[in-house]
Amino acid sequence: MGTQLKIGVLVSGSGTNLQSIIDRCEDGSIPAAISCVISNNEQAFALERARSHGIPAICLRHTEFSGRAAYDAELVRVLQAHGVELVVLAGFMRIITPGFIEAFPNAIMNIHPALLPAFPGLHAQRQALDYGVKVTGCTVHFVDAGTDTGPIIMQATVPVEQEDTEETLSARIRMEEHRIFPEAIRLFAERRLKIEGRKVNRLL
Repeated sequence: MGTQLKIGVLVSGSGTNLQSIIDRCEDGSIPAAISCVISNNEQAFALERARSHGIPAICLRHTEFSGRAAYDAELVRVLQAHGVELVVLAGFMRIITPGFIEAFPNAIMNIHPALLPAFPGLHAQRQALDYGVKVTGCTVHFVDAGTDTGPIIMQATVPVEQEDTEETLSARIRMEEHRIFPEAIRLFAERRLKIEGRKVNRLL
């Protein structure tokens, strides 16, 4: 096996997607290793998940910086210091700046709980319920300067049940997130993703 891809994960909350990625790295199904986990929230359980697996867990509070650009510059510095080649946004509740994106061109992935381009931004599950769609899902995409507008890598569909609440729908979407996010990272690690315009093609 060649050199393992080094991943940096940014997360603000409990880190269930982080856990699915850790598990797949540890069982060898993703040829990658998580070099660091960074959160802007010192209470994030994701940091505890990282520590329990021996992964460097770092809290960078955005409130301690003069603005978004200064905060993102420090994020980039820490990620680069850990040799990170792919940045994974696993529930990171901040919009990242163009400077951050330029530091990791075509190497930042995000998961969104809707079938983009439908329902971008916050509360995607609530948006889907309010709109009355019959099918929603989740999307793994590369990050660009827009909000949830980058090239789509992978999607999974989830039917909307008549009795669904935001919580029940979110739970079923999350199960699909835990399946496709590690898969997208695996394809990246195996150098099997090629961006051509807005399309991400999978190489055999």
